[in-house]
Amino acid sequence: MKRAVCLISGGIDSFVAASIAKKDGYEIYGLTVDYGQRNRKEIISAKKICKFLKVKRHIITKIDLSWVNSALTDKKIRIPEKVKKDEIPSTYVPARNTIFLSLALALAETLNAEAIFIGVNSIDFSGYPDCRPVYVKKYQKLIDVATKKTVEGRKIVLKAPLLYFSKVDIIRKGISLGLDLSITWSCYRSGKKPCGRCPSCIIRKKAFTCLYQKNLRS
Repeated sequence: MKRAVCLISGGIDSFVAASIAKKDGYEIYGLTVDYGQRNRKEIISAKKICKFLKVKRHIITKIDLSWVNSALTDKKIRIPEKVKKDEIPSTYVPARNTIFLSLALALAETLNAEAIFIGVNSIDFSGYPDCRPVYVKKYQKLIDVATKKTVEGRKIVLKAPLLYFSKVDIIRKGISLGLDLSITWSCYRSGKKPCGRCPSCIIRKKAFTCLYQKNLRS
């Protein structure tokens, strides 16, 4: 069976992306990065997701990014409740996806995996530069020259199946795949319940509301 390394963050996007990989016939190896984020709840959700998907193996690897300038790692930086259009918010973690994909690439080559799946999307996102189509395209070019496997003529394909999906489309896809989206965690804060105020909560709530209203009209 062909293998895929799936980055699992604990949110809806990575859950749906990994589910697509499984549907496409890949044996799934989940990779979650504990990078010193203030929100510990997403790691718990990542474990639930991997259990739901019955992944072959779930690896949680620790690196320390607590020192970077981000509201997701530094308690001194306030998590914003509004983000201006075309502004990169304080929740941006410098080079996060580049670091995560580098770890995924190392695992993919170790496992002789054919693909890496990441749940980035460029429609309803928070302005992060490493969620854009150009980023995915450029990283694929890096993969093609960065490993023993690819230099020898074999392939590791970076797949971002949700890249052009809206959040509504992602949720709809998750439902069609029979996923339990209640086990995911999108909020930038930890707690018994999502805060409902951070940009991630707002995007999630809008998408579910929009989908619900569309279903009522149909």
